[in-house]
Amino acid sequence: MTTVFVTVGTTRFDELIESVTSSEVTQILKARGYGRLVLQVGRGTLVPDADSCADLSVEAFRFKDSIAEDMRRADLVISHAGAGSCLEALGAGKPLLVVVNDKLMDNHQLELARQLHMDHHLLYSL
Repeated sequence: MTTVFVTVGTTRFDELIESVTSSEVTQILKARGYGRLVLQVGRGTLVPDADSCADLSVEAFRFKDSIAEDMRRADLVISHAGAGSCLEALGAGKPLLVVVNDKLMDNHQLELARQLHMDHHLLYSL
């Protein structure tokens, strides 16, 4: 099954999880051929269950020792703009869409996302 893997790293980024599980986004993903959504929700308060999206199969978890296997199995990675997550997805050779978490203090996510976008490695959104 074609899979989208979403990661927020060790932070809290409920807005990203809420957005990717919205009916509008899940319908778009389904229309593009995706059937499975795997969510690494970090410290967030939103942990969707398996029945939370009518259009996609959903699996959610907070943390694992390694998300390398999740990245390897994914056909698309949607991530916060943390350096570790970006480098891991790019190292796995996966298409990467980055969403900047602008609520983090002294955050360099936008700077990193812009540079990696200018170098043609990813697409990003605010």
